[in-house]
Amino acid sequence: MINQWIRNNEKAALILTVIRFYLGYTWLTSGLGKVTGGFEVNGFLMGAIGKAEGAHPAVQGWWALFLEQIALPNHELFAFLVMWGEVFAGIALILGLFTNIAALGGILMNFAFLFSGTTSTNPQMVILTVFLLVAGANAGKYGLDRWVLPHLPRKIAWPKRKTLAH
Repeated sequence: MINQWIRNNEKAALILTVIRFYLGYTWLTSGLGKVTGGFEVNGFLMGAIGKAEGAHPAVQGWWALFLEQIALPNHELFAFLVMWGEVFAGIALILGLFTNIAALGGILMNFAFLFSGTTSTNPQMVILTVFLLVAGANAGKYGLDRWVLPHLPRKIAWPKRKTLAH
C-alpha cells in the first residue's frame, strides 16, 4: 500500500520533489565547495584508516584495507570522483534528470563516507535517498525525467513472473 502510494501518487511526487531539491542542493554546494576550494583527500583517507585501530574501531578492517591499498595510492582519482560526483549528483537531483541514477550515486557516496567513520548529514541523506529510490520514476515526475525517460529506448526485457496456482 505505501509502496504503491510513493510510486504513483501525485502528492507523493510533490513531497519527493522537495526531498530531491534538498538532497540536490546539499550535494551541489558540497561539491562546489570542494571544486573551488582545492579539495585534497589524503588527510581524510589517512584519518579513516586510523579509525580502524583499537578495541572498538569506527572503520571496519576490510574498508580500511580498501582505502589503504586502492584509494590512497589513487587519491587524485578519488578526489576527482568525489568532487564531480557530488556536483553532478546535485545538478541531476535538482533538475530531476536521471533521478534514480543520481540518487544511487549519492547514496553510494553517503555509504562510503559512513564506512570511513564520518557521520555528519550522511545518515539523514541515506534515509531520504531511499525514498527517492523506492519511488522510482515518481521521484522525477516534476523534473526533466518526465520528458526524458519516455524517449529512452527500452532494451531490457524483464522476464514475466510465474505465479503459483492456488
